[in-house]
Amino acid sequence: MQLAEIREKMLAVKQNIEKVMIGKSKEIELALAALLSQGHALLEDVPGTGKTMLSKSLARSIDCQFKRVQFTPDLLPSDLTGLNVYSPKTGDFTFRPGGLFTNVLLADEINRATPRTQSGLLECMEEYQISVDGVTYPLKPPFFVIATQNPIETQGTFPLPEAQLDRFIIQLKIGYPTTQGGIDVINRFINDSPLETLNPVISGGELVNLQQSIHAVTLHHDIAGYIVDLAEATRARKSVELGVSPRGALALAKISQARAAMEGRDYVTPEDVKYLAPYVFTHRLILRGLNNRAQKAAVVEEVLATVKAPTEDFYK
Repeated sequence: MQLAEIREKMLAVKQNIEKVMIGKSKEIELALAALLSQGHALLEDVPGTGKTMLSKSLARSIDCQFKRVQFTPDLLPSDLTGLNVYSPKTGDFTFRPGGLFTNVLLADEINRATPRTQSGLLECMEEYQISVDGVTYPLKPPFFVIATQNPIETQGTFPLPEAQLDRFIIQLKIGYPTTQGGIDVINRFINDSPLETLNPVISGGELVNLQQSIHAVTLHHDIAGYIVDLAEATRARKSVELGVSPRGALALAKISQARAAMEGRDYVTPEDVKYLAPYVFTHRLILRGLNNRAQKAAVVEEVLATVKAPTEDFYK
């Protein structure tokens, strides 16, 4: 598949989502870059800003299976992974798949489930398989988890552990619309919901081909070195207790390839890396003392400002 075709098809998906989402072009592009790079996305913002709407409209734009799981404190790991059910008539166990057996999973309010249930996502998000009672079940591609959580409300919630956060290639904030955007939302949704009439624009098979095609995007060794330098710089900060791991660096490399392909380029630039680093690195940091998102974001911006980017015109 040609890179020009990747750009064309992902643009069609973006425009389809924009029939529902208003004024969120950047956030849509970032979510699609996560999808294209075979990663997963975490949407964190206050209620009513469109987290679930973005998730649903993205899923509806792809002709494949979609499931929404509302995460609650009583949700069990087996509700996600599935379980073996005994039949008294036959004397056999039959496996009943859980909510994770899908192509696009909306994990709504993921931080309301217990850590035990949250951990049920670890294997499937990293290895695209699920193990139940010693039997491993592969997940059919594409497989994309898009999770939401409310950072303000803490009562009855369980913060995602670092190992779980590391499985999300990016973390996004949707944010409030502009004044005109708010007016447009009311006008668009006052009588009906455009989500109900949204049709898919690409198939699941096409998406898998698109995901495989971004491997053709060149990541020059100087760019790879720059990504590693950025990750190492986060670990060297005195204010940082846990910096970006090699997995985080690899995540930035992969999503940079995806963004380059969406821009119609067959090479990654330092600008791709700089643009995406705040979304890939911030949620992976643990600071000494206070650990709010603003402080973590400031550390990433400081690292980007101090680590020298490649300057050679190597990609021409």
